[in-house]
Amino acid sequence: MMDKKNTIDTLKNFVENFVKERDWSQFHSPKNISMALAIEASELMDIFKWDTEKDSKVKMSEGISRQEAIDELADIIIYAIAFANRNNIDISSAIEQKMKKNEKKYPVDRYKGHF
Repeated sequence: MMDKKNTIDTLKNFVENFVKERDWSQFHSPKNISMALAIEASELMDIFKWDTEKDSKVKMSEGISRQEAIDELADIIIYAIAFANRNNIDISSAIEQKMKKNEKKYPVDRYKGHF
């Protein structure tokens, strides 16, 4: 699979089929999936705990830490897709709506180049 060759719908179906084959839908309440998402995000953060900015960039350039980070990111995305699947959320629409809110909250003329 490659980003340029797959749609969000393809990924949603891929995750949903995996879940259905294992009969895991019964465990995928909003609470459970949101908790799993938070846990996976903390596992990604743990890879970089106590690192300097430079060290974190080095870890992402190659090696075991890079692969661990990729695996954790995949887990985060998988759970996010599972959450969307279970709660009938159109990911593209959700992103578009949220980015419109972000554009109003963070106008370019006030925020470009700084926090």
